[in-house]
Amino acid sequence: MMGNMLNREQAWEILCEFTKSEGLRKHALAVETCVTAYARKFGEDESKWSLTALLHDFDWEIHPTLEEHPQKGEAILAERGVEEEIRRAILSHANHTGVPRETALQKTLYACDELAGFITAISYVKPNRSVFEVDVVSVKKKMKDKAFARSVNRQDIVEGAQELGVPLEEHIAFCVKAMQERAGELGLQGIQGSASA
Repeated sequence: MMGNMLNREQAWEILCEFTKSEGLRKHALAVETCVTAYARKFGEDESKWSLTALLHDFDWEIHPTLEEHPQKGEAILAERGVEEEIRRAILSHANHTGVPRETALQKTLYACDELAGFITAISYVKPNRSVFEVDVVSVKKKMKDKAFARSVNRQDIVEGAQELGVPLEEHIAFCVKAMQERAGELGLQGIQGSASA
């Protein structure tokens, strides 16, 4: 089973097969960016963490309900030969599945999921639509603004950092920096050529 792990290209193909929305694909890349940066920081398996993040919402478009996502998607991944550790982490990123988050990978995926989406949303409302205009202060301010990016669960962001054992400000700063490093790929470079950090 060990040598059988999907590579990133295969994971990306699965994502694109089931996910046609550009926004959702970008979300997968943003979460992957944050999760993989943590893998590097923790000395964990970057490629395994990358695949987990890329695939965590792959079935959201075909299963957009809590009854089905990510449980039904997990079965598809099992058929595709995705290993159990990755599937379990994907199941655990949603509180409603009842799968507890025990490993560093499970906790990191949960901690980065909503936050990556939130950082993206804030980037889009900045004057240059750039992630280089986002910082900890702006994220914390927007967390208090209930009308902004309503679909982002603030509680998940706070709990995610707690479960990870990282202070919230530090977690936000870490994810913002990781996303800045891949801004071009995430479509968050901004409109005025290259914004300087």
